Amino acid sequence: MFASTPEPPYVAVIFTSLRSDGDRGYSAMADAMAALAREQPGYLGVESAREGVGITVSYWRDEHAARAWKDVAAHLVAQRRGRDVWYSDYRVRVAQVLREYGPSTSELDG
Repeated sequence: MFASTPEPPYVAVIFTSLRSDGDRGYSAMADAMAALAREQPGYLGVESAREGVGITVSYWRDEHAARAWKDVAAHLVAQRRGRDVWYSDYRVRVAQVLREYGPSTSELDG
């Protein structure tokens, strides 16, 4: 399912990861972080996929909202656990979405 986002511009935080072996609480923490993110000011939605490489893209109203999410105390705990236990490698990329289009719109519209 696609996130319902407003007209651009807005911010996308792209988290790409390779998992380590074993769950060790990962699923529960991922569910808790998804619920907590939805409560944050400026949160717009999330899209995620995993087949080998995991990709999660969260959408935020602006850079300030995205940065504030990074610094939420419970999220900092999850980040630390991810570095120490769940991920063998990861990247975080922050980008501004300038346009979006799909089958109901034309690329020329954006």
